[in-house]
Amino acid sequence: MRRTVVARVPGAVRRCRRTACVIAGAALLPPLLILPMSGCADPSDRRLQDAFTDAAREFHVPRSVLMSVSYLQSRWDSHPDAPSVAGGFGPMHLLDPELVTTPAPSADTRAADGVHTQPPAAPGPAATGGADTSPGHAVQPADLPHAARLINVPAEQLRKDAVANVRGGAALLAATQRQLGKPLSADPGDWWEAVARFPGTRDVSSAAAYADDVFALIRRGAHRTTAEGQEVSLPASPRVRPREHTPTAPGPQRQKDVECPAELACDWLGAPYEEIDDSAYGNHDLADRPRDQPIEYIVIHDTEAELPSMLQTVQDPTESSWHYSIRSSDGHVTQHVKTKDEAWHSGSQFVNARSIGIEHEGFLTQPGTWYTERMYRASARLVKYLAKKYAIPLDRQHIFGHDNVPAPTADSIPDMHDDPGPFWDWRHYFDLLGAPLRATAGPDSDMVTILPDYATHKPSFTGCTGSGSPCRPHGSSAVRLYTEPSERAPLIQDPGRKPDGDDSTVDVNDLGSRVSAGQTFAVADRSGDWTAIWFQGNKAWFKNPQDHPTAVGAAGRMVTPKEGLDEVPVYGRALPEEEAYPDDIDEPDESPLPYSFQAGQRYVTQSGVGSSYTAKSFTDTPNPVVWGREKYYEIQFGHRLAYVRASDVDVVSSTATSGPQESPAARTAPSGPSAPSGSAGPASPAGSAGSAGR
Repeated sequence: MRRTVVARVPGAVRRCRRTACVIAGAALLPPLLILPMSGCADPSDRRLQDAFTDAAREFHVPRSVLMSVSYLQSRWDSHPDAPSVAGGFGPMHLLDPELVTTPAPSADTRAADGVHTQPPAAPGPAATGGADTSPGHAVQPADLPHAARLINVPAEQLRKDAVANVRGGAALLAATQRQLGKPLSADPGDWWEAVARFPGTRDVSSAAAYADDVFALIRRGAHRTTAEGQEVSLPASPRVRPREHTPTAPGPQRQKDVECPAELACDWLGAPYEEIDDSAYGNHDLADRPRDQPIEYIVIHDTEAELPSMLQTVQDPTESSWHYSIRSSDGHVTQHVKTKDEAWHSGSQFVNARSIGIEHEGFLTQPGTWYTERMYRASARLVKYLAKKYAIPLDRQHIFGHDNVPAPTADSIPDMHDDPGPFWDWRHYFDLLGAPLRATAGPDSDMVTILPDYATHKPSFTGCTGSGSPCRPHGSSAVRLYTEPSERAPLIQDPGRKPDGDDSTVDVNDLGSRVSAGQTFAVADRSGDWTAIWFQGNKAWFKNPQDHPTAVGAAGRMVTPKEGLDEVPVYGRALPEEEAYPDDIDEPDESPLPYSFQAGQRYVTQSGVGSSYTAKSFTDTPNPVVWGREKYYEIQFGHRLAYVRASDVDVVSSTATSGPQESPAARTAPSGPSAPSGSAGPASPAGSAGSAGR
């Protein structure tokens, strides 16, 4: 969302509670092979796999339970560079109480529609000393110092040594199982309650959803090469089901305004709809979606600030707004704007009118710290719920980042945002959405979907810690584009982003020469290990070797200029024709984008859109929407999306080659209402496109 960096809010330190039992014999066992958090460059390295096997045997925890919990905590990554924002370390994401910050205050601690609930008090400082065997002392879930005491090693070792970290996680699971009065059973089905307690989630519905996710993973199985180069496999156990367990107590009463799936911890903190002065208001618009216009998009943002400051921002009528915020540490969701209303979040009034904006706490330059698995999973649950509610296709032309939003006008291109950035794991995200990104045609198809292997694909970037400074290698969804099939060739340039003719760079915030996982393009050429796509009117080359492909074959539809047209204009919004506007609503400037779409070129489309414009004013009723007869196609034109008039282009199908033949979902252009629903004056400056987040 913003590029403002704010100081971390100091948090209360949690108390490490003592367990009611001791893991028998743990202190007498010899130390295991140390696997440093820095990992190994050899992708066939299986030391982490062996660590899970050994720790499961040592502490009598089913290996499938231990591995699935670790996957839900970290996807088996160690994240050696830094702890997570929650203060978590290693494959088990064990929490260091000294690094844990108090979560941002939730709306359920404030007055909201007459509902008041008070969260538990924050625990105090960590306890020291050995394990307490007296009854009544609960195991502190995922607590790193407690795990260190259980396995009798220094806490620092669990921060740096992945094997010790796994052993500590196994010891905690076993201690929790005993605290619950349950046997250390070899049957995974007996461990549901211990699993639900492991992450320390206070919200009971979230804890149950966590445990259910662990058991779903056990049934499905998993295989992954981690960010540290460790090859890890969990065999599928499709018959595993949790045994009967004590029902969880109902959680706090949810505010009536919250639109959220039942299994998520969600609350409400409303954004203000207020008049600032005679010419401006904030910070969103009243609407009646989807009655007055469809909700077609979900825009994924990151905050570029810590959540407490963003919760202040969204309550300021002079600032931007968005529909939901998701906390990094635990995936807690807060809603700010009703989905029927229009938030100012994307930088494009046209996209705002048709979208839902979701902010994720984090900084795009620190993905290992902020882009947590808990946040990914909460976000995916929310998006699945919203996509089903509003019939939004689960593809990358409808679920996209703030960095993919088309600039509404030519002069607004340099001001468009770049979050959630190249380190957001789109491939994993769509797996969680239940719509995996995959090949839909053979490798020689005339369309390709960008799909690098996130964990092992680590292009170089600069600017994470300072201008020009190299970023630490990290998995990425981004694939870099060149003017020729060579990494020594110049990068592709974006004349709209850099109108002064400056070159594209490898800076983490420079989108000018890269594409992203899940985006689909028309093939322009091939040469050996290189593939060229049509990109903003040019051939753009990327390395795509057969043994480590960065793109896969795709089938679907493309648009190309109609016969006899040498070039067609490209737009950042789909506006109605001039005669569609009533006399009391001013027509906005059309402003084609400064790119070339020439005869013979092709761009992928997954949907048609109707033309519309929302007139803005501060009223107590939804703003009127002007609908036109002009139809458009949304296309993947560059890193960002764009629109072309349906009357300017022909739609052609890809020539699918051998391989999967599944065609991406395609919708016809909606007609929309035939006339505006009312009248209003010119758009309010507070609602104009192009300002930060609006």
